Amino acid sequence: MKIIVRWLLLAAALLLVAHLYSGVQVASFTAALVAAFVLGLFNTLVRPLLVLLTLPVTLLTLGLFLFVINALMFWASASVLDGFNVTGFSAALIGSLLYSLCGMVIDVAVERLFTRSPS
Repeated sequence: MKIIVRWLLLAAALLLVAHLYSGVQVASFTAALVAAFVLGLFNTLVRPLLVLLTLPVTLLTLGLFLFVINALMFWASASVLDGFNVTGFSAALIGSLLYSLCGMVIDVAVERLFTRSPS
């Protein structure tokens, strides 16, 4: 249940990013659901490999290169899907930053929602 709620909220966050920033377009809530799923898959499967391969650059930039990797994941997801569009790399960078901020808030909210307080 927790995963489904998080997925729905992340799809809503993607719609919010599209509403706040014109460089990101999402056609519908269904497209946002698919995009959130694909983003999750890319971040789970591809991102760790990219982080490992770019570790020297990440260390040289004191971790700032991770923003580039996040933007690449965002941009790659948009290039694979029809209802999700990002106008360029800078739009992917700004969109991924906004989406990551929303994701952090969602993670905290979902954890608080699903943790049971001891009686």
